[in-house]
Amino acid sequence: MADGEAGARGRRRDGEALERLVDIMARLRSPGGCPWDREQDLKTLRPYLVEEAFEVLEAIEDDDVSEHRRELGDLLLQIVFHARIREEEGRFSFADVADAISDKLVFRHPHVFGSARVSGSGEVLHNWAKLKEQEKIAAGRTEISALDGVPRAMPALVRSERLGEKASRAHFDWPDLASVRAKVDEELRELDGALAAGDAARVEDELGDALFAVAQLARLAQVHPEDALRAAASKFERRYRLMEKLCRERGLDFAALDARAQDGLWNEAKSPDKSR
Repeated sequence: MADGEAGARGRRRDGEALERLVDIMARLRSPGGCPWDREQDLKTLRPYLVEEAFEVLEAIEDDDVSEHRRELGDLLLQIVFHARIREEEGRFSFADVADAISDKLVFRHPHVFGSARVSGSGEVLHNWAKLKEQEKIAAGRTEISALDGVPRAMPALVRSERLGEKASRAHFDWPDLASVRAKVDEELRELDGALAAGDAARVEDELGDALFAVAQLARLAQVHPEDALRAAASKFERRYRLMEKLCRERGLDFAALDARAQDGLWNEAKSPDKSR
């Protein structure tokens, strides 16, 4: 079978599978469907949407292909669920959602679907920002910012990185890694001053500035701060659980140990052989 035929067959299967999912959701929401599914609304579904997105990330981090497939399905279900509720309200359907993102992708990739030429990914991002601005003007928006499109509900560390990234596209950024690293030191000194003064409100403010600066340091170092922090949290959890395991094996109560003994266990858990 030619590659083109195989691709067309795969796309037909994708369409059939998606149509089946949309039909199943319609059945679940119908008068004779599932009571739980019929009771849900956009507000009750919010925590599931966020949870499923994080479970997709976890599957990627674990490099678990089967779990990744399942979690993507759970996330897709949430999208179909939301679209079905809006269809019942007479607002839009899943097809409208798919058409909207398809139209957006074609419009924002003139170098693929049109005659535009680009020299690399940097120019693609620059053009993308200009095309987004054109869309907003066409929609009648008058107050347009380079920072538009960063949701306030995002995790703060991710949001900080994205705000800095968007500002950088307008050439508002540190000139190099050393400059932003110096900014981190400056913010930490200001945090030290707030801590010394015992001013709780100022400590919160300065700590926020320091964290924001660290997020920009990560961005310029081409490291996603959320990924780095998630990895650090997982490392801490793994080592702490190992300390608890060592205590159980030795008949010790970890909480009852003095600081020196706990530090000794921590160093033991950090050793390469122990933490594998």
